Amino acid sequence: MSDGAGKPPVVIASEQTSVTSGTDVQEKLISASQVFSNLLKPTYGPRGLDKMLYKTDGNTAITNDGAKIVSELLVKHPAAKMLVSMCESQEEACGDGVTTTMLLCGSLLQEASTLLRKGLHPLTLVDGYRASLSAAISQMDEDAQEVSEDRVVAVAETALRGKGAEVALDLFSSLVVEALTAVSSSGGEPRADKVSMFKSGKGSLRASRLIRGVAFRRRVPLDGLPNNLEDAPVAIMGGELKIRSMTRDAQIQISSADQLDEFIGAEKSRKDAISDALIATGARVVLCGGEVDKEILHRLADEDILIIAELDESEIRNASEATGAEVNDSVLDISPEDLGICGLIAWERNEATDMVEDIIRIDGCHTPGVVTIEVGGDGKEATEEVIRGIHDSLRATSLALEENQVLPGGGCTHSRMADAVRREAEAEPGRARLAMEAFARALEVIPSTLVENAGGNPLDHVLELRAASRDGGDLVGIAADGSVGGVDDAWHPRAVIQAGLESATETAMSMLRIDQVISSRGD
Repeated sequence: MSDGAGKPPVVIASEQTSVTSGTDVQEKLISASQVFSNLLKPTYGPRGLDKMLYKTDGNTAITNDGAKIVSELLVKHPAAKMLVSMCESQEEACGDGVTTTMLLCGSLLQEASTLLRKGLHPLTLVDGYRASLSAAISQMDEDAQEVSEDRVVAVAETALRGKGAEVALDLFSSLVVEALTAVSSSGGEPRADKVSMFKSGKGSLRASRLIRGVAFRRRVPLDGLPNNLEDAPVAIMGGELKIRSMTRDAQIQISSADQLDEFIGAEKSRKDAISDALIATGARVVLCGGEVDKEILHRLADEDILIIAELDESEIRNASEATGAEVNDSVLDISPEDLGICGLIAWERNEATDMVEDIIRIDGCHTPGVVTIEVGGDGKEATEEVIRGIHDSLRATSLALEENQVLPGGGCTHSRMADAVRREAEAEPGRARLAMEAFARALEVIPSTLVENAGGNPLDHVLELRAASRDGGDLVGIAADGSVGGVDDAWHPRAVIQAGLESATETAMSMLRIDQVISSRGD
């Protein structure tokens, strides 16, 4: 700009900087979000399809998990990055509902695009969306149900549907509930991080089972070590079982055979002291986080003590929580009170495979703070997808148990929230009413997508569902085959639905408040 004729303009940015203003900004942001939303739309629901991801390192993955797909995408568009952040927040908070959140945000922005073209101010849209969110949450308060035994199993099954684990839905849902119940009965909180996953690489998915303890792959150092130990006391060492090496170089000058014998004898005495300290505790199993000296190993083996070495930090921690044993850093300070108990510890050689590690299972722990779901099947991509589904189910089920509130699935909750928003809009005299009606239509993208992915007619079924929600009778939603019916077998934790709706609405409102995009790259 210039203060008068003949004066040069004041340049505040480089020449390649481009500035987009007005309604073009919202249209570009909405278009980008729509592309992202359409990418995940076919994967939604029990009849959703999978995506094959070909990674930059040449590996492939087959999944319909929204969080997995979003995490693998290398996005560049600023609007897409906002959506990625939204999805990451949802995954971190709830562990489920990422695709639902993305669909809602895309639908909210698409409805806003129509009203913006008609001249509605963006802040009017924001006000209407905020009022609609409040009405939707109030409807959740009315529809929320307390957790029961059947509903907990239904929550686990709902999170597993549409994924690789659905081939053994009854088995995995019962394993999820059993795992969290085992942790809870031991006095711990039924959290998903208290349940580990272990791929056996053998059998079929139906061979999966719950281990009331831990399992890991490590090489058993000697064939003659004891196996199938029952009610065995367990000692856990965080460090190595050997004489520590000197941190500085040193030379020892020996001038006679007697001095050599004394040196060797002193070293052996130190090793015997380490062995004797472990033997004196009465431990029959020793788990170690570092290397084990060969002489100590053979001494313990002579006493029929099973020793597993070179476990990583997480395996040491999980073994401690499962058996109740204390992790000791110094073997000379260990006492019988530091030991834990496992019901059964068994190891299995893998002689006929390419794996050099053996499978060690610590099962039957009396009060396990950590349990493990052992997943069968030898398919790499398929097993990984099953594990992702189980993890989502664990997160959802633990949220339901923690919050003690669930909401009906199958689009039932979103349809009832849409009806509540429409009723609230009737009392709105201003233009914000248009935004509230748009919010209600956006909520119906959930049942609409369920019907569409099941091969049905979205319009007819959504209208039927809208009428059923308006009548306020029984809970009705979209069944697995795309028809309108009861949803007694589909339940979600309230936190998943509420957090997803709040994240989608806040992200959509943030985008609508943007009136200029300034790009220093010129694109």
